[in-house]
Amino acid sequence: MGSPIGAARRREEWHLPDVATRVLLATEQEHVLPAVAATARSVGLSVFAAPGLLDLLDERDGLGVERLFDRLSRELTGAEAEAVRVATDPAGEYTALATGLLTAPTLAAELARRGITAEVGVLAEAELWSAYQPIVDLTGRAVVAHEALLRGDSDGRTIDGGDLFFVADSAGWLPRLDRVGRECAIAGAAGWIGDADLFVNTHPTSVLRPDADLASTAEALELAGLGPRQLVLEVGERAAVTDRGHLLAVLESYRAHGWRVALDEVAAGWSSRSLLDVVRPDVVKLGRALVSALPDDGARAVVRTVAGHAHRLGAVVVAEGVETEQAAEEVAALGADLAQGWLFGRPVAPPAGDAPATAETDAAPGAEELSPAPTR
Repeated sequence: MGSPIGAARRREEWHLPDVATRVLLATEQEHVLPAVAATARSVGLSVFAAPGLLDLLDERDGLGVERLFDRLSRELTGAEAEAVRVATDPAGEYTALATGLLTAPTLAAELARRGITAEVGVLAEAELWSAYQPIVDLTGRAVVAHEALLRGDSDGRTIDGGDLFFVADSAGWLPRLDRVGRECAIAGAAGWIGDADLFVNTHPTSVLRPDADLASTAEALELAGLGPRQLVLEVGERAAVTDRGHLLAVLESYRAHGWRVALDEVAAGWSSRSLLDVVRPDVVKLGRALVSALPDDGARAVVRTVAGHAHRLGAVVVAEGVETEQAAEEVAALGADLAQGWLFGRPVAPPAGDAPATAETDAAPGAEELSPAPTR
């Protein structure tokens, strides 16, 4: 099992598949199974077929199954592998077989877990923790929040959150890593963040049963002594548009706990405006690419448009990737309320009992909660 909820640094035990001698595959994609069956026979497996189902047996202590997975990783498309459910060495009783397939990973996840399409060993061996980057008020430059960024230490090197989440997503572990990321962020902020807000990236698609999946996050907040309103959960714009129905249900659960919502990497255009109107976030974040394009006239127009629309909805606007005084002054003039970036501090691990060091400012333990922006 993994470390307790209150641990700021933790290792998790991720189930890596053992050598298998029997494989059960099921899919509604009729053209996929004949191709899999042909490959299975070519590597010496016994094949038993039924509509929508393949039962493969290996009489060579799993060598044939490993060869099968290796071949399938190169022969099937990603979409085909995602459409197949696979159970290795399943129980023999029919009801157990059916239940196992319903909860089984996709073939794509199985291939990833076996190290064929992703370096699962990196995640399996990593010690997980959060670095923190300050977010400042552009008016007085006080630190009012910190964004937690997941990190992993493995074999003497630090892996950033993007790589960790790529591996987890490929291997079907995204819901678990997303939950662990929230818990590490909260536990690591305990004792030094004071009344400042805590921004945490999250993937709403990983929350399948909100009541159960979010319970540990609420518990972690209580253990850390943080108020619910201090937690601001960041949702990426690209993730938000994939399934709006599910997204809104998850956001409703966030808000029922008293947590706030930030929409990250918001751009211009009717789709973004529509998403803002639907999500009605508490915070809108302008991405690094947009900020770095300033003072380009097009970028200025985008920032001004997004900031104006966000303020009309009562949201606070944060500019990311602010690295110079000129950029800070520019985004403030265009309507940003807060900013984060190397000008104010890089992501760092918090010293025990102290706020993370920053380049220009000190953390403000008594910082007030982000207040709604005035209508402009």
